[in-house]
Amino acid sequence: MVIDAETIIDRKRLRRKLTFWRIVTFLVLAVLILALVKATGVGELLSKKNQDHIARVKISGVITNDRPLLKLLGELKKKDNIKAVILDISSPGGSTVGGEAIYEAVRQIAEKKPVATSVGTLAASAGYMIASASDHIVARRSSIVGSIGVIFQYADASVLLEKIGVAVKEIKSSPMKAEPSPFHTTSQEARDMIDRLVRNSYDWFVELVAKRRNISKSEALTLADGSVFSGSQGLENKLVDAIGDETTAKNWLVKEKSIEEDLKIFTWKPERSKDRIFENPASLIWVFKQFGLNISPNAANELSKRIPRRLFLDGLVSMWLNPENLID
Repeated sequence: MVIDAETIIDRKRLRRKLTFWRIVTFLVLAVLILALVKATGVGELLSKKNQDHIARVKISGVITNDRPLLKLLGELKKKDNIKAVILDISSPGGSTVGGEAIYEAVRQIAEKKPVATSVGTLAASAGYMIASASDHIVARRSSIVGSIGVIFQYADASVLLEKIGVAVKEIKSSPMKAEPSPFHTTSQEARDMIDRLVRNSYDWFVELVAKRRNISKSEALTLADGSVFSGSQGLENKLVDAIGDETTAKNWLVKEKSIEEDLKIFTWKPERSKDRIFENPASLIWVFKQFGLNISPNAANELSKRIPRRLFLDGLVSMWLNPENLID
């Protein structure tokens, strides 16, 4: 078959066009892959796995017995390429058990590698308990620290029940069973029992602070009346070690713990399930619709962060009770 010159030229043009679009497609795919890697943090994750670095762990909001966070802290302890850990804390406190569990996890890390804390807005109550587990605490001058203490709260709905004509009857195996109860006025014996419980945990908290901050128990007791302090006041009272930020904490690690100055700081986050209804914004929107209410995605997202933290604080609580400061 004879092919004329014009056909040959057309074929060459077509090949050039195909080559051009193949190159464009390849470049577009490369850009998309790079963007996806950056957005998902896969690149940073690979860097974490392959490079020596300092791990940053953010602890914010109300403290609970946070199993994903505890698992993460346990993993960081084992990783040889993590040379130090910086806790980024902004918390008003929360569950005393949660604070104790995270405190112990941080102390286990500190047995193998240095740990410093950088306080953001506040590290109060159980939040400060966790900060004290580190080797060095840095706070802003206007940060809030302290609120060393324990609280046990219960409701007394007996007057309300009496007004609406409801009487709750009970048969108990012993007088202190299920006390205090919201269904009747608390007896002196029940109040004494709860007082002993609170005092026991309070004494433990005070001794912990005295030991970790290298002060006498009498000094710790002076600070442990529930008061909060600014960062500068905390420095004067030995509750913090320096005024500054994360860079200040890193400089201390370099100077005092011989951590290499050029090490990068990478954030490590716990792996959390989004299956629970209170933590899923879409599920919250659906629930509200069942009651004829509409909420915006932004409102649902905010509720998904705050509802679990406020609902599930069982037992003793170590928390600075200022609802305006339940922050992230």
